[in-house]
Amino acid sequence: MRPGLLDDVFPPLVRARIEDAAELRHPAVISEFDSPEASAALAEAEVLLTGWGCPPVDAALLQRAPRLRAVIHAAGTVKTFLSPDAFDRGIVVSSAAAANAVPVAEYTLAAIIMGTKRVFPLAGMFRSRRTHRTGADLDRQHWMGTHGLTIGVVGASRVGRRVIELLRILDADVLLYDPYVDAAEAALLGVTPVDLDTLVATSDVVTVHAPDTAQTRGLIDARRIGLMRPGTLLVNTARGSLVDTQALTGHLVSGRLDAVLDVTSPEPLPPGHPLWDLPNVFITPHLAGAQGNEVGRLGALAADELVRYAAGSPFAHPVHRADLERIA
Repeated sequence: MRPGLLDDVFPPLVRARIEDAAELRHPAVISEFDSPEASAALAEAEVLLTGWGCPPVDAALLQRAPRLRAVIHAAGTVKTFLSPDAFDRGIVVSSAAAANAVPVAEYTLAAIIMGTKRVFPLAGMFRSRRTHRTGADLDRQHWMGTHGLTIGVVGASRVGRRVIELLRILDADVLLYDPYVDAAEAALLGVTPVDLDTLVATSDVVTVHAPDTAQTRGLIDARRIGLMRPGTLLVNTARGSLVDTQALTGHLVSGRLDAVLDVTSPEPLPPGHPLWDLPNVFITPHLAGAQGNEVGRLGALAADELVRYAAGSPFAHPVHRADLERIA
């Protein structure tokens, strides 16, 4: 993983659990696989405990790690570094994506509540005027508040499912678009399954939680953005590539739609892009995932998985080869 992450991802109590479950090879933390020390560690390693910034674990690397049996990733997606060759060799894989989903879902819930309350444009007015809102200010808003909303969730991913759970605190109807979820599973989730066109055309809030794949890029395209009703709030904490930024921009500039965007395409947007300065758009720097003290949650999940592996038990959060086409 990247240098300097150790203490954040594995605070003392979590590090102690790792040391109880496994014999650590030195150097305990490496950020590259090319040094003699790294090569010596790889030659003996049965488990790689990885994190953000892990170099590629590909076929060439696997040849230098003949004893490797497991990869436990103390972060979200493994697609950025792990080759399918690992699965072909029978290596078992785990990810802390479920732990990373927690803060993303919390951010999403906050974005929905704040966005539907029209907090962002009204706060901007308040800041510039230094005086209380007027009736005219409120009249400019399409609607305000969460009562009786219809919220459309795009993707029953780990984050999407967590968002669905959190949305139960609101007086809202929840729609779901996910081609892999059937009616029975949707009923268990407490949502109404619909096609994507219906979701974007009938939801007051559209929140995006699908992975970035060849099938999902541009999923929220110009036509579907056009189907959204005036006042719809779009929340994207997934990947910027899922939304047609150029098409969305026109609808945001006109004030027809609102948006909370933790991700954009490109990321970041160019300095002169109009979305930076719109009162109905709130952009954050890809921070919905684990930050600060939330990062320790990732390490704790990874330590749990290591303990399970050491005990001969299956992972609670496995990643399978077939998952690679469907995960972020």
